Amino acid sequence: MLTDVGQALAWGRAALAGASGTEPLDAQVLLGAVLGLDRASLLAHPKHPLHPDQCAGFQAHIQQRKAGTPVAYLTGTHPFYDRDFAVTPSVLIPRPETEHLVEAVLHWAGEKQAAGKHHLSVADIGTGSGIIAVILAAHLPHAGVWAVDVSMDALGVARHNVARYDLADRVRLLHGHLLQPLLASGQMVDVIAANLPYIAPEELATLVVAQHEPRLALDGGADGLALIRELLRDVPRVLRPGGLVALEIGAGQAAAVTDLAAHALLGAQISIKADYAGHERVVCIASRSKLNGAHHLD
Repeated sequence: MLTDVGQALAWGRAALAGASGTEPLDAQVLLGAVLGLDRASLLAHPKHPLHPDQCAGFQAHIQQRKAGTPVAYLTGTHPFYDRDFAVTPSVLIPRPETEHLVEAVLHWAGEKQAAGKHHLSVADIGTGSGIIAVILAAHLPHAGVWAVDVSMDALGVARHNVARYDLADRVRLLHGHLLQPLLASGQMVDVIAANLPYIAPEELATLVVAQHEPRLALDGGADGLALIRELLRDVPRVLRPGGLVALEIGAGQAAAVTDLAAHALLGAQISIKADYAGHERVVCIASRSKLNGAHHLD
């Protein structure tokens, strides 16, 4: 039996050898979750004792991780942007690439606020765990946010994250497909942010991520663009003049999505933002204002 932190970490690293490429970090995070300690405390106190139930819990986590279960699903939490979020196998694990989508919206909103428009309405379509809705609501204190998802299980996770950051008064969760809940209520918004599924089925079959994360949140239809295409078709009925659509996309999809956006919103100002690896990752579509013409993002 493992009796202290040092023994547990050594055993965890050895047990995970060759399983993830991040064995030391995985062992530290999983042991920290079991003990309720951060990594710094673990490393500073290698002789910290383990109770038998803690040892058993850690060993179970290590075996699950060795079988491929993502660390975030084992700990039940994952960091994104400037805070931590609850996650379950019902939602995608947040990726750093999605931070570019958030930053694009916040930059646009900052320009609007500088011009005197503070009370913005935002729709997060395909909200999943609610990360985008929560971050935007937290950083735009005068904004109202609608967070939409077709999965009731995902909305349950989002509800938890919204409540965790005391944003239930400004983030309204809606169940439904894409923009349909907003269309049904006649709701217009200034911003539509969406990290929709954008992986084609044949590619999905080759990805490790599809073995554990929800297919509903990954499968983008025949060419990976089915949901993005449908969303853009309905955008003109929901987006206010002078508004913004920000879409996360897959590598190699920028040209096709730009073409779809140009047809959906005539005269819109369209720009592409790259991720940390240099891949085209976010398409920003600024619609024309009836009064002032196209809004320039750069």
